[in-house]
Amino acid sequence: MQILVTGGLGYIGSHSVVELINADYEVVIVDDLSNSEIKVLDQIEKITDYRPKFYEIDMNQKELLETVFQENKIAAVLHFAGFKAAGESVSVPLKYYRNNIVITLNLLELMQQYQVATLVFSSSATVYGDPTQVPILESESIKPTNPYGQTKAMIETILKDLALADESFKFVSLRYFNPIGAHQSGLIGEKPRGIPNNLLPYVAQVAVLKREYLNVWGNDYPTVDGTGVRDYIHVVDLAQGHIAALDYALKHPGIKFINLGTGSGHSVLEIVETFTKVNQVAVPYQIKDRRPGDIAVCYAETSYAKELLGWEAKLDLKTMCQDLWHFYQKEND
Repeated sequence: MQILVTGGLGYIGSHSVVELINADYEVVIVDDLSNSEIKVLDQIEKITDYRPKFYEIDMNQKELLETVFQENKIAAVLHFAGFKAAGESVSVPLKYYRNNIVITLNLLELMQQYQVATLVFSSSATVYGDPTQVPILESESIKPTNPYGQTKAMIETILKDLALADESFKFVSLRYFNPIGAHQSGLIGEKPRGIPNNLLPYVAQVAVLKREYLNVWGNDYPTVDGTGVRDYIHVVDLAQGHIAALDYALKHPGIKFINLGTGSGHSVLEIVETFTKVNQVAVPYQIKDRRPGDIAVCYAETSYAKELLGWEAKLDLKTMCQDLWHFYQKEND
């Protein structure tokens, strides 16, 4: 069975490709390499002894994307492609709205045209904005606080409307929290271009002396140590959640919205302390003022994923920190 993975050379996409191959799926990757590297394809092959078919395509070019459907028998899609920096989206909202919405519309129109009914969408906990309660249930109101989160919410609405209009469609939208870590081989992991938007890559860059210190944004939140608390999930657990979601979607028409997280939170300073301890490296940091829009605590209620998909996160924070450091050490050898 051929599975199309858009953004399949990116951080979460590449780990999901590995898990798809491990589950004996045939994989076709589309990626424009705007936030990824072609060498990831070689790394996937090293890990799995299988080289997925790859198309370097900007999905805004619908006629090029159509060639993928013409040349393959796609049975389902995992859709990761899209711009993903929440902070940047505030500065250049039109870039995010045009790209993330248009590429998804192009994909869905081609799926409809070529009768590909199944899709797992890479959504985000950012759709919840500042939640009314934690842990966050899937029934929490949708009120994103930045354009990136708005694009995820808009795409979920599009999927919902399409599933209502055409009962053959089978969609799962995965709202996940804070993926960290790397594949245990150290061959693939998160390698952002420019200044990292996420905490752990920044911590790792400080540890390898690429950056002088970590900025900790606020230490006066009502949390265990005053720093923000988030739900950090190992990227391999997350990837396996996508396989479980795909297996579910192939058998169930309609649409489901499902959280993927660990169900517990860790503060920024807990992350720094754990990373420092398990890897025996120094991570100097400086406390800065809170950033506008940041919230104190955010973590998932995960019982729905366990009930519906038979999935739950298994890897702990220590493993997340060790695996990420292993990846950075190999990258800097």
